[in-house]
Amino acid sequence: MIAVVGAGLMGAATAWQLARRGHEVTLIEAYDIGHKRGSSHGSSRIFRRAYGEKLYVDLTGQAYEEWRELERDSSTPLLRLTGGLDFGAGRDPKGLGQVLGKAGVPHEVLSAEEASERWPYVRFDGPVLHHPGAGVIDADETVAACLRRAIEHGADAWIGVRVTGFEVGEKVLLRTDDGRELTADTVVITAGAWLPELGLPVPLPLLKVTQQQVFHFRQRDPSVVWPTLVFKDDTLQTYGLPSGGDGGPLPAVKVAEHDRGTPTTASTRNGVVDPSSRTRVSDFVRDRLPGLDPDPVAEATCLYTTAPNDDFVLDRHGPLVIVSPCSGQGAKFTPLIGAMAADLATGRAEPHDRFRLKPTA
Repeated sequence: MIAVVGAGLMGAATAWQLARRGHEVTLIEAYDIGHKRGSSHGSSRIFRRAYGEKLYVDLTGQAYEEWRELERDSSTPLLRLTGGLDFGAGRDPKGLGQVLGKAGVPHEVLSAEEASERWPYVRFDGPVLHHPGAGVIDADETVAACLRRAIEHGADAWIGVRVTGFEVGEKVLLRTDDGRELTADTVVITAGAWLPELGLPVPLPLLKVTQQQVFHFRQRDPSVVWPTLVFKDDTLQTYGLPSGGDGGPLPAVKVAEHDRGTPTTASTRNGVVDPSSRTRVSDFVRDRLPGLDPDPVAEATCLYTTAPNDDFVLDRHGPLVIVSPCSGQGAKFTPLIGAMAADLATGRAEPHDRFRLKPTA
């Protein structure tokens, strides 16, 4: 029997992958499905292929296939391609294009003038990378689809049940806050920002938890289909994508800083939007995204859990599998991470060297 602790994106995907392979699975979630306390809520997450390393470019290709498989299995549309733009002096569009080219990923590098003709609602002042394989993921729908199909494939789900203790030997005895006990051959921990607080007998790396802010800006032209955006210069690192339902009833674009989050913990975050971030992002929209009204129509907070070198943590330690696809980039890999975690839990694969547990010295 395999237990999965945490039913956000990664836990729900892991339970789905395990259950559809015929394994006995119990998924345990401390809160309601779709809760807003962690990193897996909302209607919009970026899917993109543009990375500076071929490792991650290749993983995005595998993830794309897994997204389409999840859509087929759940009969639910989850990933919508819009194309993506990377620009700004710190983003190195030409270098990213070279990595994509070596990986065989369709792309083009445009001048500022060429890009402005195609996307007149964005202001460019240097080269721009465009790759058509970028798009938008609906996180809420993904969690719901994975959970529904996991249960339909035979998984058990304990929702609103918190794990309060682990006794780790050859197997793992789990205790919960409602008095239940569960003995599992393997336990997959997909607890997101709560991972550092669980007190597991596992040598974890230094995981930094931050509270991030996201803002939604109404489109001046509701008919425009916006691409995803990643921008970086010497002072700012931002991203943007169509908002979906999070932006309200009219078409909007979600824009946020990737960095500058406020250090916190999963249990102590305050959920209050940082006004300095609102000012910086609104100024960026006013300067760079003239196709948007620079006054946000909605805003929210979420959590990042960042590992050293912005990598993932995907490793096995005895009967425990630690799954922390961290660093603000994990959502796009969701169904692939579920498959990789299922492989680790069932002994079908060894951990990737880059993602092994590397404890802090």
